[in-house]
Amino acid sequence: MAEQGINKRKTEHIRLCLTDQVEGVNKSTGLEGISFIHNALPEINFNDINIETTFLNKAIKAPFLVSSMTGGSELATEINHNLAIAAEQRGWVIALGSTRALLEGDKHQDSFLIRKQAPSVPLIANLGAVQLNYGYGTEQAQKIVDMTEADALYLHLNTLQEVIQDEGDLNFDTLLPKIEELCKVLSVPVGVKEVGFGIDGTVAKKLHDVGVSFIDVAGAGGTSWSQVEKLRSKDPLRKRAAEAFNNWGIPTKDCIVSVRSELNNVPLVASGGMKTGLDAAKAITIGADVIGFARSLLQAATESAEAVIEVMEQIEFELKITMFGIGAKDLGELKNTKRVTIMGKSLLDERD
Repeated sequence: MAEQGINKRKTEHIRLCLTDQVEGVNKSTGLEGISFIHNALPEINFNDINIETTFLNKAIKAPFLVSSMTGGSELATEINHNLAIAAEQRGWVIALGSTRALLEGDKHQDSFLIRKQAPSVPLIANLGAVQLNYGYGTEQAQKIVDMTEADALYLHLNTLQEVIQDEGDLNFDTLLPKIEELCKVLSVPVGVKEVGFGIDGTVAKKLHDVGVSFIDVAGAGGTSWSQVEKLRSKDPLRKRAAEAFNNWGIPTKDCIVSVRSELNNVPLVASGGMKTGLDAAKAITIGADVIGFARSLLQAATESAEAVIEVMEQIEFELKITMFGIGAKDLGELKNTKRVTIMGKSLLDERD
């Protein structure tokens, strides 16, 4: 039987991200403006480089997160199970796609129930923040957490996606008090993420002030969900309007810098256009704690867990090569390295 409703939409999202041009036009992460200064004498053993860290009070083997992608369809079930198996083996955090479909029907619930495949790594469930204005509250959010056995809940902010989506929910009015109530009541930490247009420091501080525990900037430079929804839309008005927003959003680099200028200690996830371990190293150097990868893993996830593991291993290797290249033996030294140039300005003589 063909997929219908929300399940059909999830399948369409996956197929478009796999096959079509869904990145913003002439939009980059901004990370190309950061470069490292090679250290010819690093004085460390490559095999001693340590990329382990913690997130949500759990140890992880690498500072990486499988970003929210999908759930609620047959294809999503295979993808999420492969991602979960790989995340468990490599010690990455894993986040689910929007779990609204988990409560709205019985079809493909197993696409969200991946704790068996990933028993020990941090697992983050996910719900659109706008759903707090459409009948969802603390009871439904807690049910999602309980069903998925999640360690935390993402609330995602996706205004541009919703307004281009034919079926979009557009009432984002007065969400902050509802987010605050959820943070007070829910049994696990609440994080907030964008979906590819970015969160700046001012918004991040508002969210943190009402109890949000961690921020995922999900900046511009990768998949543009207004582009994805334009490709799905049957509405000529929406399709034409989406063209004006090909270049919309805050680059991921600018998001990281902006959030860190307002919040020194909040756990910060950098996602949005991340493709390599070198990208990850750059983001960590300017303030990120954990780096999220999505579309970089998607094709492999349609094939097998082993294929995902291969991609993950490459990303980890690239991060370690970067650290070796500047002489940083752990993530603390990477965060505080002087061997970096930002927009042509060297920090070699500027950091204490």
